Amino acid sequence: MLRNMQGGEWLVILVVVLLLFGARKLPELGRSLGASAKEFRKGIAEGSAEDHQSDAERDQSNVTRD
Repeated sequence: MLRNMQGGEWLVILVVVLLLFGARKLPELGRSLGASAKEFRKGIAEGSAEDHQSDAERDQSNVTRD
C-alpha cells in the first residue's frame, strides 16, 4: 500500500499532519517516534538473543542427559 503512493498523496498526508499537530510539534513528534522505534528494535534484538541463548542451554542440557 505505501509502496504505491506517489508524491501528491504524500503531500496530502503531510498537509493533514501539519493541520492536526502544527509545525511546532512536528520535530518533537519525530524525535519521540524515532526514540520509540529505537527502543522497539532494541527489545526485538534482546528477545532474539534470549531465545538463542535459551535454545543453546536446552541443547546443552540434552547433550548432557544422553
